[in-house]
Amino acid sequence: MSPVAVSSEKTEVRPPNIILILADDLGYGGIGVQGCTDIPTPHIDSIAKAGVRCTQAYMSWPACNPSRAALLTGRYHERFGFEINPADASVAPPNYGIPRNVPTIAEQLKQAGYATAIYGKYALGFREDQKPLARGFEEFFGFLEAGFDYLPEEIDRRAGRRKLLRGDTPIQETEYLTDALARECVAFVDRHKDQPFFVYFSPNAVHGPLQADEERLRRFAHIAEKNRRIHAAMVVALDDAVGRILKSLRDNGLENNTLVVFTSDNGGPTANTTSSNAPLRGVKGSLQEGGIRVPCLIQWPKHIPAGQVFEQPMISMDLTRTMLAAAGDNLEQSATDGIN
Repeated sequence: MSPVAVSSEKTEVRPPNIILILADDLGYGGIGVQGCTDIPTPHIDSIAKAGVRCTQAYMSWPACNPSRAALLTGRYHERFGFEINPADASVAPPNYGIPRNVPTIAEQLKQAGYATAIYGKYALGFREDQKPLARGFEEFFGFLEAGFDYLPEEIDRRAGRRKLLRGDTPIQETEYLTDALARECVAFVDRHKDQPFFVYFSPNAVHGPLQADEERLRRFAHIAEKNRRIHAAMVVALDDAVGRILKSLRDNGLENNTLVVFTSDNGGPTANTTSSNAPLRGVKGSLQEGGIRVPCLIQWPKHIPAGQVFEQPMISMDLTRTMLAAAGDNLEQSATDGIN
């Protein structure tokens, strides 16, 4: 199998925008382009149609936090001692976080002149010097914990322990969380359309708890099994969010000069949420294929020809190095374990 064909055309004056979309606990077979037949995901699938689908993409660990640390640094998380998965600050050790001498992709891109933002789950540190605004992100709307609620009433009910934040300030939200995160992301794109930007769109969808809005649940009333019905509604909310982000790029004339990466942090916990890792064995937490092999779709019009399938093995740190290489200025050298 030959490498992905990438055009050498250099028509844009400014560096490309980069949007990294990281689903949470989405299984290998959880979207239409990966074989799912009972949940429509046209917006996510469109990324594969417009670019490349990587069929052997792996994460460095079969659970959330360490795999995210590797993705955001381009280095194996074991290299800097990031080997635990605490749910929140109450169970995290004092030194929990990515060491300050290990740069994040956001720190690298901010230094290169990019506007940077994260919307959704962070889970990489709770101390002041480890929070998103201290690690290269200029804007943050989301939460620090490994898991979070979706429905506004449930978010409010647990606000004593889990807080939804804008920057460092706790806030209240009235929309279903996946929709709210998409709203904030689109607003960021609108505000920064005239400069290069890096967006880390990191919704908790489709991680538990199983919570969906009534409108989307009605769409799946034909699914008898309750957990599968709720999961389907949550996946569609994720797909809707991706659709809104892609539309914002088109509306602002940014689609051709934006590198979009869609993947998941690990395999799905099938017994808990019905997320499918088909046809692979294993689930989240397992080092079998179903725990670490994930969907991976990439589009960059005029650079990556549409409709490709890349069948060679790759790992998340390769994505990190590739994103940094696209931004230029030899930034990719910090992603020491990735391949461009």
